[in-house]
Amino acid sequence: MSGTFVGMPAFPEAAHEAVHNQTLRGNLRHATHTIRAKRAKAVAEVSDWAELREAGKQIKDHTLRHLDRYLVRLEESVTAAGGIVHWAADADEANRIVTDLVKMTGESEVVKVKSMATQEIGLNEALEAEGIHAYETDLAELIVQLGKDRPSHILVPAIHRNRGEIREIFAREMSKWGRPAPEGLTDTPAELAEAARLHLREKFLRAKVGISGANFMVAETGTMVVVESEGNGRMCLTLPETLISVVGIEKIVPTWRDLEVFLQTLPRSSTAERMNPYTSMWTGTTDDDGPGTFHLVLIDNGRTDTLADEVGRQALRCIRCSACLNVCPVYERAGGHAYGSVYPGPIGAILSPQLRGTASEIDASLPYASSLCGACYEVCPVAIDIPEVLVHLRERVVEGGAVTRDGNKVVLKPAKGHAAERAAMRAARWAFSHPGALRAGQRLASRSRRFHPRSLPGPGKAWSATRDLPAVPSEPFRDWWQRTNGGKDTGK
Repeated sequence: MSGTFVGMPAFPEAAHEAVHNQTLRGNLRHATHTIRAKRAKAVAEVSDWAELREAGKQIKDHTLRHLDRYLVRLEESVTAAGGIVHWAADADEANRIVTDLVKMTGESEVVKVKSMATQEIGLNEALEAEGIHAYETDLAELIVQLGKDRPSHILVPAIHRNRGEIREIFAREMSKWGRPAPEGLTDTPAELAEAARLHLREKFLRAKVGISGANFMVAETGTMVVVESEGNGRMCLTLPETLISVVGIEKIVPTWRDLEVFLQTLPRSSTAERMNPYTSMWTGTTDDDGPGTFHLVLIDNGRTDTLADEVGRQALRCIRCSACLNVCPVYERAGGHAYGSVYPGPIGAILSPQLRGTASEIDASLPYASSLCGACYEVCPVAIDIPEVLVHLRERVVEGGAVTRDGNKVVLKPAKGHAAERAAMRAARWAFSHPGALRAGQRLASRSRRFHPRSLPGPGKAWSATRDLPAVPSEPFRDWWQRTNGGKDTGK
């Protein structure tokens, strides 16, 4: 994945710094609460939302079970329609393919549609190293690029910026990238949007090469689908002479009819709209309309390794709606940068450690970036049980075990720093398997409760520093149950 985030601290350290940034927390709180409320209203309009959610889950699970077959079908369909398909095992190979394709055109500039996949592989940096300038055309991505920043949200990459900060970025940086910001630019949304439109228009009209991702790929027809709200995607997908789409292999759906489900659930879950203002679909090339050359670069980059995990593979259902971020209390306070990945929030906490592995400190910390409240699962339009996968990955970090990396079975060693946790879990397992010892321990705890400390010692201090220890009852539940005849004699 992208080298942009190499060297970042583990989540607890990064989050500790973020929660003390009052401006950041204010921006996040306002934005996530607004999107959350609008989404709830949009979803409530649909009487069969639960059925649509289940249908999306079933379509994705079926596709993942037969991914090999549908990928071959997709390649055949794209090729038959005049496109060219390339396969990339990892980020380096994908970057090399795209860079070579751009060089073949003789161009040194490209315009880009917002794409998580190209951010994941660090494509902009790879192009820049070869003297090719990539211009982001999504408004939020433009803000991030001009501000020399990193995305912090899947749907709204500049969610951590307020209007005043955006105005300063435009006024300071636009002239270095092309058309400068208008004189006297204010922070009103209409003026900021107009400044971006004028800045980007000349790039759209000049660019010969466009780079996109795709929200969906239809195996049946070879059709690529991009949904967006601003129209910049439509410009990038139609004006250039050459179009290169970089897409993760999990974005495939079997048939055109399957789009019916996702084009209802995605806009309501992401932008709280009944449908996207712009839904662009293209199938190969035609003689008189759109780019004359179309390349599809399919990237793995850890996806087949994730597919091998029976519990963790459900993360590949994700349609990048960002609903889980907008309801997550951890994300709301820590922000997206703390996750050290282009995939922040709850979905990033389970996807990044699977795509990248858990060898690094930051990836080993991500499964713990959650309160396990379950709000993310409740809003997910494809029913990804994120809490289940978080617990599964926590077990992997603490206990190690067999996983698939680069297509090979390997055995991970337990991560450092979890010895006390492993000892506590083993002690608990022994106690629960010996009822007599458990009963004796409960009675001892009840009778000595007035001597219990208010905070835990040693490694437990980090936990109790921000939480109250639960009070021990005056008698164990089992003793109460026997004394009251199962609660029937409580009034005597």
